[in-house]
Amino acid sequence: MVKIEFLGPINKEDMNLDIQNLSQLSDILKEDSDVSTWLATCAVAINDTLISSKDNVVLKDGDRVSLLPPVCGG
Repeated sequence: MVKIEFLGPINKEDMNLDIQNLSQLSDILKEDSDVSTWLATCAVAINDTLISSKDNVVLKDGDRVSLLPPVCGG
């Protein structure tokens, strides 16, 4: 299982999914109206490491994927 964390204002409970890559995660999240609007702008981290390309990323059991929406601060 891979743990999916939604940070900041996304306002969604963590999910545990049986997935092998980020493409599968994207397909699942595109169907979720609470999350789909955030997908284009979120940064993605796997096990606390930001990734620059979502292509060809293999996920393993126990990995943690964090979706980080853009934020404004001052």
